[in-house]
Amino acid sequence: MNNTRKITFVSLGIAINVVLGTITHMLKFSSLYLDTVGTIFTACILGPVYGAISGGLTNIIQGIITNPKTMPFALVNIVVGLVVGYIAKRYEFNFKTALITGIILAIVAPLIGTPIAVYVFGGITGDGNDVIFTWLVKSGQKLMPAAFIPRVVSNIIDKIASCIFVSFLLVRLKPIIPRAKA
Repeated sequence: MNNTRKITFVSLGIAINVVLGTITHMLKFSSLYLDTVGTIFTACILGPVYGAISGGLTNIIQGIITNPKTMPFALVNIVVGLVVGYIAKRYEFNFKTALITGIILAIVAPLIGTPIAVYVFGGITGDGNDVIFTWLVKSGQKLMPAAFIPRVVSNIIDKIASCIFVSFLLVRLKPIIPRAKA
């Protein structure tokens, strides 16, 4: 794939992230963000570096356009691109691989995102996790576990759903789009 197509594909990944993330935010889905679908898709097609670029730029662009709070979480989306890209280079991104990758991301993303949420925003980031976080803190839970627990729960739903969605998309597009080379 030439550089123009790669840039176009990364841009498409960013657009998918922004559009799906905005829609789920507007619909007030508490555990389904879909804001990494484009990152996962790009990483499966072009590999980890381009997946990371798509993920990181999504948060920067989203932060400039709508919500500056998303910018510090660019690191999470970069890591999503790297993890998925390396897995997709090694294994066919079918249902089973997508399920396992979604589970891995459901742990890895909160491990990175929780300290950002706590140290940058005091744990309150303006999403559905805030209610559970506040309840856990008021119940005597320490700040970091109180912020981590709801993030893992919501990421289990979001990252598995996002990965499985991309795996089905890749099956449909397999004849026209080659996957990342090992």
